[in-house]
Amino acid sequence: MAKLTKKQKEVAAKFDVAKSYNISEASSIVKETTSAKFDASVDLAIRLGVDPRKANQMVRGVVTLPHGTGKDVKVLVLCTPDKAEEAKAAGADHVGLDDYVAKIKEGWTDVDVIITMPSCMGKLGPLGRILGPRGLMPNPKTGTVTMDVAKAVTEVKSGKIDFKVDKYGIVHAGVAKASFDAAKIADNANELIQTIVKLKPTSSKGAYIKSITMSSTMGAGVKVDLKSY
Repeated sequence: MAKLTKKQKEVAAKFDVAKSYNISEASSIVKETTSAKFDASVDLAIRLGVDPRKANQMVRGVVTLPHGTGKDVKVLVLCTPDKAEEAKAAGADHVGLDDYVAKIKEGWTDVDVIITMPSCMGKLGPLGRILGPRGLMPNPKTGTVTMDVAKAVTEVKSGKIDFKVDKYGIVHAGVAKASFDAAKIADNANELIQTIVKLKPTSSKGAYIKSITMSSTMGAGVKVDLKSY
């Protein structure tokens, strides 16, 4: 059996890996046991009792985290010229249309979110093979295809994230930074979990939320008690 490093021993002494903790306790533990030399992300892995292969059991949605993500989200708005100034004023990092479509075709994807208008979606169709695998393809369901581009930019910049269950039935999402107060980490995590609870498919049978684990980048996973949910 491999020996634990000094840091691993210190972490192991602070909590019981076999025990489940309420969301507030888990947030405090993750914050205290983060050892990365940078401001690590705090992530949730929520395993659901659904079969993502069935369309009626697909769980996806958006949530606005009350304290933001702590991340500087880079936003590209692909819009017509009449909406450009509106997008820039709202804080978009990049604004344009044909010029950025050409850049993306050449492989440029240095953004976190792409927002566009319904009338521009036709130009994005050919970019699906580039944007799709990176989770960058705009979608009306997540509010990234809209006429109100300014509102969409503001929401994304203030902490709106989208999530989707993967093929293994797990939702992965970053909800905070380790530098946040433990109470703010807990608030953000709780907001995401409660949103997912509300999205339970009617066709889902048995336990809906099977497990929740909170962790920081390069940090140990802490089990979250499911009784509250």
